[in-house]
Amino acid sequence: MDFLILVAGLVGLWLGTELTIGGALAIARRHRLSEFIVGLLILSIGSDLPELAVAIDVGLAGLAGMDASGVVVGTTIGSVVTQIGFVMGIAAVISKLTLPRVFLTKHGAVLLVATVLLFLVALDGRVGRSEGLILITFYVVYVIALVAGGRPPDHEHDAFAYGGWRSWLLLILGLTTVIISSDFTVKAVVSLAEAFEVSQAIIAVLVIGLGTSLPELSISIAAILKQRTELSVGNIIGSNVLDTLLPVGIAAVLSPVWFERSLLVFDLPYVFVLTACVLLLFAIRKGLGRAEGIAVLAMYASYVAIKLTQL
Repeated sequence: MDFLILVAGLVGLWLGTELTIGGALAIARRHRLSEFIVGLLILSIGSDLPELAVAIDVGLAGLAGMDASGVVVGTTIGSVVTQIGFVMGIAAVISKLTLPRVFLTKHGAVLLVATVLLFLVALDGRVGRSEGLILITFYVVYVIALVAGGRPPDHEHDAFAYGGWRSWLLLILGLTTVIISSDFTVKAVVSLAEAFEVSQAIIAVLVIGLGTSLPELSISIAAILKQRTELSVGNIIGSNVLDTLLPVGIAAVLSPVWFERSLLVFDLPYVFVLTACVLLLFAIRKGLGRAEGIAVLAMYASYVAIKLTQL
């Protein structure tokens, strides 16, 4: 039953995110907001709504006396690895991915620094309120710098492009679905971990990390089919900066987040190495083609295989 609840929760997170993004974009167009603001604040944050909802729910659970740190930490790591390894690998197999060197240098460096920062604040095994605020502040500064100096992403998201009250209804329905689904997901993972006597983080990495990456996979494939590969890569990198910083930061502000030693010894270093390898492939090969995509997928598969041995 817990497994069925987990699956239902993940489906709800995906559906709620799609509804929320669609409604928000329709409202933004109706009020003539710039495409840059739409792309940065709605698509990037909207596609990461599942991770943020899980983080808030975990923080609130901590305030109520239930430690679910492994869920938010596992979701963060699993989502980043899945997006860099699985989503980008699949995208590269479908079509060659390219990225301007300026974008690669600037945002790739920010992603690597964000990974190191998360490792440093979690080094003692605990992320408290002040450290959570550091993570949030880093992301806010990144967004402010992006708004001040970046160029607008020229893309649209066509789903649910209505106007008026229907857009608000979609937005409210989507947010409600995400909130309810995140609560089901967190509780199901905690119950499964206790029933099978395995780490919450492992279940979160393998299951929730993949499930919450569905919006990015959907957006990336849609962008590739429209021959806008830069949007696909940019969405993944921007989303991973958010995933690395905000979920743990938000949860830690509400209640302390605990990191298992194995996550510090293996998982976070693996995230750094995987990200660095992908960025190097982009720089050396001037993009990711089918061969590079297969290599990235192999790195992701190796990570999953290692995590399965820990069950």
